[in-house]
Amino acid sequence: MRRVRWHHRIPVLAALLIGCGNFSVPDLYDNGEPGFDPDRPEIGDNGAPVDPYTGDNEIVLEAQANLRTGIEFHQKVIWRTCTPNGGVCHNNKEYPDLRTPANFAAAFGSSCNLQPKDYNSVWDGCERPGDRFSINGGGFDPFTEEIGWIELIAGEPLEYGDDPPPFNSPGLHVHLESPVPGDRANGYGDGQFARYFIVDGEVDDIIFSTYGTRWWVLEDRTHLIGDVRSSQTTTVQNLVSVGIVEGDRNRNGIYGAREAEPHKLLQPGAPEQSYLIGRIRGEMYDELIPGSRMPLANQNLSVSEMLGFYCLIEQFPESEDPSAMASAIDYKNCSYSADPESVDLLGVGLSWNTRIKDILGSGCGCHGGSEPQEGLDLASADAYNNVVSVPSTQFPGLNLVEPGDPENSYLYMKITGVDGIDGEKMPLNPLTGEGSLPQDYIDDIQTWILNGAPENE
Repeated sequence: MRRVRWHHRIPVLAALLIGCGNFSVPDLYDNGEPGFDPDRPEIGDNGAPVDPYTGDNEIVLEAQANLRTGIEFHQKVIWRTCTPNGGVCHNNKEYPDLRTPANFAAAFGSSCNLQPKDYNSVWDGCERPGDRFSINGGGFDPFTEEIGWIELIAGEPLEYGDDPPPFNSPGLHVHLESPVPGDRANGYGDGQFARYFIVDGEVDDIIFSTYGTRWWVLEDRTHLIGDVRSSQTTTVQNLVSVGIVEGDRNRNGIYGAREAEPHKLLQPGAPEQSYLIGRIRGEMYDELIPGSRMPLANQNLSVSEMLGFYCLIEQFPESEDPSAMASAIDYKNCSYSADPESVDLLGVGLSWNTRIKDILGSGCGCHGGSEPQEGLDLASADAYNNVVSVPSTQFPGLNLVEPGDPENSYLYMKITGVDGIDGEKMPLNPLTGEGSLPQDYIDDIQTWILNGAPENE
């Protein structure tokens, strides 16, 4: 039966009651509030009750008060840091889409880094088993090898005769994990792209695309080039766009899925194995994670927010049930509540290497990557030298950091919004339009500069 909302009926009901004489319309709303006490369920009522944490650690108490459930964590942390701009960040443009609690719940158990902007941003731990490639015909010995990576280089191929083409010549480049057997250097054949599946414990495969052309095998026999004539361009572009799985997507010679199981965006029960945690921290297992630290150009997660994140992941069910988002986070029994300071993103100390580079790296993500904003790179190995005693491009009379003198350091003036400095206070939070570096981070930067801006403790 179709339900009709009460407030939609009010005008009709009012007319009927007034027409009947001594009746009046009940005062259902008073200044927008209902004229009764609604019996609404509390968030988390659908989950098992949990005993509250009753210790005295302020970080745990703050997390428990502000981030009671996965839904609250999404609303107060994920929405603030990762989804504020329609069409950018992790809204509907970047993978993963984290706009809603359900989308966030879907990140548990999902593959990581499916849509990297460039191959250099892929971490080995995210690589999946690659699709397989073979050539049918052309005089080649039979083979089926894992695809490392493919690349389409535009341009009309030259006539090479029997000589092998240059390694960067136009065509469809297929890099394989193992050498093609035999000594055949070229031939016309059907390149076949296959995906392997495991069904009921049995390995099965399906050839999802075929491309017939002249294939060249270069000297190391792991690099093949297929001719792409102008009449074949659309066919090859469609082939590349179907989503061929590359086993060595970052092209570094390591096939991640052969080393270990691919990591998940969020791994239920294991925060340290979760790729999103690695992107926030910038490392995993003491290994740097490629790409700018997240959240990019938004306010960093506080220690209490990181604790809430860790406890949510630790307690999320292996079944990846989205309804778990509404369950209460159990801080009392969360293992990280025993030492919440351990999830601090920044570590200790006030040297560049122990703290300041992490503050700037996690809060100023626009100043990194291949095209750092304003040419200021805060993410490279030379970041310290890029900052200390180097003139500002906007105010050449001021150094970015003047050791011992924060009031004459352009970087400190920029993050505190000193009058007379052009532009917005940094780092800019696109959600609020305001500078968003937490005050304790600003205090640390000020103290670091006052202490002479040391590189190491």
